[in-house]
Amino acid sequence: MSRFDIVIIGGGIAGASLGAELAADASVLILEREDSAGYHATGRSVAFWEETYGGRAVQPLTTASGPLLRSPEPDFCSRSFLSPRRTLHIGRAGDEEARDRLVEEFAGRVELRPVDPVTFLPGLRPQWTLGLLEPAVCDIDVAALHHAYLRQFRVRGGKLWLGASLDSASSDSAGWRIQSSEGVIECGIIVNAAGAWADDVALRSGVAPIGITPLRRTVVQLRVPTMPGPDLPLVMDLRSRFYFKPEGEGRIWLTPHDEEPSTPCDAAPEELAVAEAIARFQNVVDWPIEAVERKWAGLRSFAPDRAPVFGFDARASRFFWFAGQGGFGIQTAPAAALLGAALLTGNAASEAVAGVDAAAYSPARFG
Repeated sequence: MSRFDIVIIGGGIAGASLGAELAADASVLILEREDSAGYHATGRSVAFWEETYGGRAVQPLTTASGPLLRSPEPDFCSRSFLSPRRTLHIGRAGDEEARDRLVEEFAGRVELRPVDPVTFLPGLRPQWTLGLLEPAVCDIDVAALHHAYLRQFRVRGGKLWLGASLDSASSDSAGWRIQSSEGVIECGIIVNAAGAWADDVALRSGVAPIGITPLRRTVVQLRVPTMPGPDLPLVMDLRSRFYFKPEGEGRIWLTPHDEEPSTPCDAAPEELAVAEAIARFQNVVDWPIEAVERKWAGLRSFAPDRAPVFGFDARASRFFWFAGQGGFGIQTAPAAALLGAALLTGNAASEAVAGVDAAAYSPARFG
């Protein structure tokens, strides 16, 4: 039998980042059911740091994460995880309301500059006349960030078990007894950082599910040899029907911005979604497509109100939710981990997240 202060279920960016914050002061185990950590949503992300992405509920975490991603502590990583990108939000006649709503929602919080979109996107078809530039947007080196958290977790004494799953868990006044694929584990606190499997982990632990819903997102990599250059902005539809961004010379990553409900699984792309993505792209720019080089899908998991869930369950005081990050878990990871660690330990929150309202993410909001 093994004994830990805290067992985290899930080794993606959520579990790795929170584990790294906790491991210095507690014995922490991450249980990861796959043979490699970050196999699902983390490893399939088209991650970028964009303050408007996710809406007002997510923006405080994204904004607070920016400086931590841009200038990490030297003992965490010797270089920035961010590289400049910018976002060009585009629309057609009739999309003025969506444009104005975005500006109003983030007024005084995020710089959004009206622009002529063709100036930033050569080859744009003439019906796309509306443009907003969000200049602060950056790409995120997801693999480097995830690996840095796992490395810090190990350096601070944390243990990572791969290919290890929680089968069931029961609690008493002393804590939890976990039946896992690797044997019995005892711990004081369970952290549910299982992404698409968050509700399943709750049920296996005798805790009522919150209603975390996995939604499939499809991505394709296109070879577009006439693309003007790799430094073009990320292009987002004001009505959320697509986005695409350069991925090196002559290649883009493209999604139809689909959100198809799914059971927790090893997600695969649907051909209809791939075709829809390509059709929408061809309606935006006149760049000929030479090949579809790759296609994949991931699961973005949302609570009913689409805001993250951080905190102890109202009816299971030693069961800590760290889930529902949707498609925004990478860009919010540093701030979310600091906030989650403070909520779990009861310690004062880091100054970096002092302005973030933790109550907005409490599981208590679901009654």
